[in-house]
Amino acid sequence: MGQRQYAEVTWNEQGTPVSMQFDDPYFSLEDGLAETRHTFLAGNGLPARFRPGFRVAELGFGTGLNMLATALAAPAGPIQYTSFEAFPMAAAEIARALAAFPEGQAIAAPFLEAWGRGETCFTLGALKVEVILGDARQTLPFWPGVADAWYLDGFSPAKNPQLWGEDLMRAVGNHTAPDGTAASYTAAGFVRRGLEAAGFTVERRPGFGRKRHMTVARRAP
Repeated sequence: MGQRQYAEVTWNEQGTPVSMQFDDPYFSLEDGLAETRHTFLAGNGLPARFRPGFRVAELGFGTGLNMLATALAAPAGPIQYTSFEAFPMAAAEIARALAAFPEGQAIAAPFLEAWGRGETCFTLGALKVEVILGDARQTLPFWPGVADAWYLDGFSPAKNPQLWGEDLMRAVGNHTAPDGTAASYTAAGFVRRGLEAAGFTVERRPGFGRKRHMTVARRAP
């Protein structure tokens, strides 16, 4: 594996990690784990849809919190979990961030140990995890897999528009199984239009906490 280009991280007064590249926090200031469960799990109809061989894909690995929430929810495996990340956080900073979530932190040791060794493929409970490093606009089109559920969790579209563009949403659509789903915390109009252009039926739902709306999407069967 080549040299990682690590994320530049600062910490706000609440102890939440903030990306210096995008000036945006990595998770909700209210409750990041609850936000993940509301947005990405419930938004994709999980855990009810989980079955052996189910495939989750994600744009924006961040602290690994979505992965940990998925591992906590998965009743049995194997479940394939693939995440695309341009600026990975260092293991020590991830460990510091996860201290805010004792439930996730309790199962994080195998992940943190593997990540600290520079590994991007590892097992965590029922999950077989692969983190693909690099710009998703370049890596996703060549990914050989497809997903049953997508977590679209890049930084704010206003601050990181390149991870929400129509071409990338088209690549998401091309790598989604029939009747597959996607969910995102953002309800930005251009993101919804990009998903519709990629072949999804798009719906707005109530967001988490102070967010009025979020987005859920489904590919045709």
